[in-house]
Amino acid sequence: MKKVSLVLFLLVSTILFSQKIITPTVSVSGEGIVKAVPDIVTINVQVEHKGQNPKTIKQNNNNVINDVLQYIKSLKISSKDVKTPYLRLNKNYDYQTKTYNYVASQNVVIKLKDISKYEALMDGLLERGINRIDGVNFSSSNEEKLKSEARKKAILNAKTKAEEYAEVLHQTIGKAISISEFSINNPTPMYEGVLRVASDGGDASQQTISVGIIEIRSSINVIFELN
Repeated sequence: MKKVSLVLFLLVSTILFSQKIITPTVSVSGEGIVKAVPDIVTINVQVEHKGQNPKTIKQNNNNVINDVLQYIKSLKISSKDVKTPYLRLNKNYDYQTKTYNYVASQNVVIKLKDISKYEALMDGLLERGINRIDGVNFSSSNEEKLKSEARKKAILNAKTKAEEYAEVLHQTIGKAISISEFSINNPTPMYEGVLRVASDGGDASQQTISVGIIEIRSSINVIFELN
């Protein structure tokens, strides 16, 4: 009985092994790059006051922020595109004077969808007491569409590579059996082919902002059947 069972086991194992066919494949990486002129700028600014009276410096900050928000409103920038994420009040000890000082700060983040207003906005912010600029970031209102285009380009790039490899071997590629995305980056500023933007009625040659292009990259890996 044991011999019969062993024979059956070996027979089934042989059949299963013979049915397991190894499919030849080719694995390639692809990259897609899409460039576009940004049409949105996000500005992160801050007002900061120092002093020994926390109530006074906080009130000074409040006055500046109120003026700033009114000015932003006068430029017809939607309140949905303006945020005041945080207010901070820090107490510091000065070892030289042996006194405590306070630092009050509050920031404002503005998403500007009309870049031609950039100069007027920045000038107005500084005139009204903003004394720190934490960042200016350019982006596109079509970001998702750009990312989709980058992915498609990455797939085509991978397919082209696979076809080139197969051609050298006098073979062809079949269907894709695996696709994995390594990464797709956020828009990256690239200062080439610079386009200057003038505010309404202004002279572009006197502007302090130059809008170049943003670049979105997608990296993928594809495994194709190799015929």
